Amino acid sequence: MEIDLNKLATEGRNPETIQIDRVPTLEMMKMLNNEDKKVAFAVEKELERIAKAVDVITEKLEEGGRLIYIGAGTSGRLGVLDASECPPTFGVVRTMVQGVIAGGDIAIRNSVEGAEDDMEGAVQQLKEIELSSKDVLVGIAASGRTPYVLGALQYSNKMGAVTISVSCSPDSEIAKVANIAITPVVGPEAVTGSTRLKAGTAQKMVLNMLSTGAMIRLGKVYENYMVDVQALNEKLVERSKRIVMQVTGVSSVEASTVLETTGYDVKLAIFLIKTGLDIETGRRILSEHKGRLKKALESLQELAY
Repeated sequence: MEIDLNKLATEGRNPETIQIDRVPTLEMMKMLNNEDKKVAFAVEKELERIAKAVDVITEKLEEGGRLIYIGAGTSGRLGVLDASECPPTFGVVRTMVQGVIAGGDIAIRNSVEGAEDDMEGAVQQLKEIELSSKDVLVGIAASGRTPYVLGALQYSNKMGAVTISVSCSPDSEIAKVANIAITPVVGPEAVTGSTRLKAGTAQKMVLNMLSTGAMIRLGKVYENYMVDVQALNEKLVERSKRIVMQVTGVSSVEASTVLETTGYDVKLAIFLIKTGLDIETGRRILSEHKGRLKKALESLQELAY
């Protein structure tokens, strides 16, 4: 099928950067920066739909479902990136947030020709991870017409999963089939058609908001601290200790002692310090409140009155 690129917002020619190959390097950087400044405003216009998506994702994750990103090329890599960062940041299991990319894992580092046109390939990959009605599928495509993503969304609708589209072209094909359509329209790229630029930045911002917002709603953040962070390296061990110290006011030595007792469970360490409870009781009360530290603390305050 012939594609009319003239109809795609992401393929338009940008009048502000026609001379980009002739100007001094600093002027070139200013052109790129000026275009990037437009991205946050485009995302801002989609906040209502992003918030709606966050609430739906939270609900499904609480019910045992998964958040699954799917895309081709840059869009697919952005989904894989966001998914891979959720376990260390928020302490969730690896399968809770997943990234699926056209062409499979090899496409994360390499271009796989024709993969973005493979609608059946998308369906097969979703079958392999056993997509179900409990899940949320986020289809990512800057142009909004990538066959691979379109096929994934159509299959997900058939399976009863919640579908969300993230594209940068108004009235796109994927927006028409998704339950929630998020469409930050960033305009023509500085380099015509290079959607790894503004469109890629807009998509990354949206994915950040979707996963971070859902994790905050799930209690993975206390105030603005990542209290479910996994202490997987030296830096994260120090971050864990610092969070405990800042939230509770204890010394570095005391923070380290309690963290060692809890197996570097930051949330549990904070709860024990703030309440004086033993580890078994603290763990039980946190579990009763689904890991939401603020609610667990509030429940004890209510009992005190």
